[in-house]
Amino acid sequence: KQMLLWSCLRSHICSPFFFFFSFFNLQVVNGIEIYSMKIDSKITSRFAHNVITSRAVNRGNVHKEVFFDVELPKTAFITNFSMTIDGVTYPGTIKEKEVAKKQYEKAVSKGQTAGLVKASGRKTEKFTVSVNIEAASKVTFELTYEELLKRQFGKYEMFIKVKPKQLVKDFEIEVNIFEPQGITELEAEGTFITNDLQNIIKKTFSDKKGHISFRPTLDQQRTCANCSQSVLDGDFTVRYDVKRTAPDDLQIVNGYFVHFFAPTNLPKLPKNVIFVIDISGSMSGREIQQTREALLKILDDIKEDDFFNFILFGSEVQTWKETLIKATPENLDEARKFVRGIDTAGMTNLHGGIMRGIDMLNAAHERNLVHKRSASIIIMLTDGQPNVGKFEIQEHVKKAIEGKYPLYNLGFGYGVDYSFLEKMALENKGLARRIYPDSDAALQLQGFYDEVSNPMLTDIELNYPENEISDLTKNSFKHFYDGSEIVVAGRFIDNNQNHLTVDVRGEGANDALSYTTQQDAQQTDKAFQEQEYIFGDYIERLWAYLTIEQLLEKRIAATGEEKENLTAKALDLSLKYKFVTPLTSMVVTKPEDYNNQDGIADKPIEAAPQSYLYTSFAFTVDGDPHFIISVPQKEDAICFNINENPGAVLNLINDPVTGITVNGELIGDKRANSDAKIQNTYFGKLGIANKHLDLKLTVTPEKITIQNGNEKTGFTWLDSVTLQQEGLTLIINRKKNLVLSMGSSASFVIVLHQVWKKHPLHQDFLGLYTLESDKLSEQTHGLLGQFFHPIDFTILEIHPGSDPKKPDATMIVKNNELTVTRGWQKDYRRDPKHGVDIPCWFVHNNGAGLIDGVHTDYIVSSLF
Repeated sequence: KQMLLWSCLRSHICSPFFFFFSFFNLQVVNGIEIYSMKIDSKITSRFAHNVITSRAVNRGNVHKEVFFDVELPKTAFITNFSMTIDGVTYPGTIKEKEVAKKQYEKAVSKGQTAGLVKASGRKTEKFTVSVNIEAASKVTFELTYEELLKRQFGKYEMFIKVKPKQLVKDFEIEVNIFEPQGITELEAEGTFITNDLQNIIKKTFSDKKGHISFRPTLDQQRTCANCSQSVLDGDFTVRYDVKRTAPDDLQIVNGYFVHFFAPTNLPKLPKNVIFVIDISGSMSGREIQQTREALLKILDDIKEDDFFNFILFGSEVQTWKETLIKATPENLDEARKFVRGIDTAGMTNLHGGIMRGIDMLNAAHERNLVHKRSASIIIMLTDGQPNVGKFEIQEHVKKAIEGKYPLYNLGFGYGVDYSFLEKMALENKGLARRIYPDSDAALQLQGFYDEVSNPMLTDIELNYPENEISDLTKNSFKHFYDGSEIVVAGRFIDNNQNHLTVDVRGEGANDALSYTTQQDAQQTDKAFQEQEYIFGDYIERLWAYLTIEQLLEKRIAATGEEKENLTAKALDLSLKYKFVTPLTSMVVTKPEDYNNQDGIADKPIEAAPQSYLYTSFAFTVDGDPHFIISVPQKEDAICFNINENPGAVLNLINDPVTGITVNGELIGDKRANSDAKIQNTYFGKLGIANKHLDLKLTVTPEKITIQNGNEKTGFTWLDSVTLQQEGLTLIINRKKNLVLSMGSSASFVIVLHQVWKKHPLHQDFLGLYTLESDKLSEQTHGLLGQFFHPIDFTILEIHPGSDPKKPDATMIVKNNELTVTRGWQKDYRRDPKHGVDIPCWFVHNNGAGLIDGVHTDYIVSSLF
């Protein structure tokens, strides 16, 4: 059996300045004891090599399922994963993504989703895998990933999510740092650290080496003296910086070099900033209030030498002032009054707003209204879709800016076309960032501004001898900001070359920066005499990591042959250095016994950060009809039935952003059962529509019909079909199920249930399973779709119910107090005849108190 670690297009800018690894969370189920957890991090010259190891034993007398669950930084590359079960190791191998695609589709068609990587937060994504092991067996999970630490506000930061969920005999976090420049400061803290735990954090550093360890005993992990719960639940953060006796540091090892550039004590450049703000109707309410709040705080930080202006766009474009204005105290007071009065109106004239900002900035430079030695930037905030063609906007913006200054695009919420904003920003030497629609959105906006608020240099060029260097990473930068760092790496043409000369150029506040720096391999060897902290060919791997990251970034804005060449180069390096990137997949062999199933892990794009983890089931509606809702953060599920008359059509999923709608029509038994209080109903017809593709799929137990515009194509369940066309992949597994994928959106599995044709009561029906629901938008609703957003609940007062095998309890959910019953529902994807029991808390009365509104609100007039 095999598990595929998928990766899809990733964001390189969602969290560019922080290094994270989140401690694994090995779930204890029915006698599984985790006796060891360790994360070992070796950081050499900002490049982190992390190995997460967890060991468990099955104390039960039958085979059990063990889960390995770890959060990773979105910018990290997994390099290896393996499982060792009773001395036998099942290793991972990196393959081209397309090579593994058929295995992926086969696994999805079976409904097997045992291992996934899903976005679990703003800066992390969750990797999960499970395996069944026999009684008394031991399993060791080992995951390795690597990342280049970015510097922000003068420090490198390492964030560790600690949540083992039980007391662990051997628990350890160990971080070893080796910095040839020397370490100036090192600190560690945790949100869960009590006074008793504070002394357990061991921290030492001297000259080039730093060491942090955290190794609490079992008793120290307890929430109280006699408690079995663990106090280890929160964030553990490590921060450090290096000595900077010179503005840069060059290191040469085995034919590769890395150049770190971070000058200090430079005078700050005046800046010219234009804020282009979306005030369309969709920004109303909390979003515009948070925007006002953030802008007011930003105005407090603007320096008197700076120039600024505000441009607002709804249906019309309006400006605060006709030109850029100096940030005098009087002008700042007037600006605050203007910001407090900002309100929403109209549509999204993004094109007009951004072009007005560019024209104003260009005019300010042409008319010498701003300092000659200053840094100019445009910051645009929008939550919607542009009012004219995206390609047209990108072309106009690129032509107007002409590379003179960076464009930073902030996408508020999940309704924006983030890929459009990202491409436009990258084409203009900037970056894109998503602003999450949470209570701290104003702080997110202000935090981004703080990153770019102190430019020190413009037009930085790091020039290397062309006849000596090949495969150089990006070496020209529009701005250098205080507290950050520029990193350039390259490969020598002559692998034996041991020296390098670099010319550095930049424009500062008072004059030009210009100097030459040199380095040779002997100097690096002298700095690296203490080898114990260094892992292998780290500079070569740092170069490969940085090169792949930048190739993937360039690929976003490229087209045609250029994009193909960038893809080929990035793929070649990913395979050579064994990085799981958007172009590769890791395949891990799993033991075939105990029903170990193929699993699929998806590396998410920068999209709605939905943290769903489908360990053994997806969001489901099947049977009578039984709805099963996965709640992964609780390692549990909620289920409910809908009792409605045959012929009723229920809206299951409705996403206005992707245009996807799923409805189901109920059928009953062939004849009513006079002994039953409630008649059985099932789904006899399902309709899936995508209005953007003008596509409709109708499925009954007899046939499958695809309508694309006016064209119709029909199949029966006796067919075995793989159909691929633009925006659509349909796989029919004869007499079993079908899998439907529409573009980059969610996938659906429809299971066929067939009964004996002469059965006096029952008839054939269908079940629906939703995979990758995180690819649908935040606005998704419907009886099933409303639960694609995170839901939390609390179970209290478990007590015996009417059935001794099914206890009752009180559930607190959505501020409602419900009586629920512990029971099971069937997942029929793997076994359409018998199904697999899924334990869940059953909500009575058609889901009353759990679903939004009442169930009759979801009855629609027809299938489409």
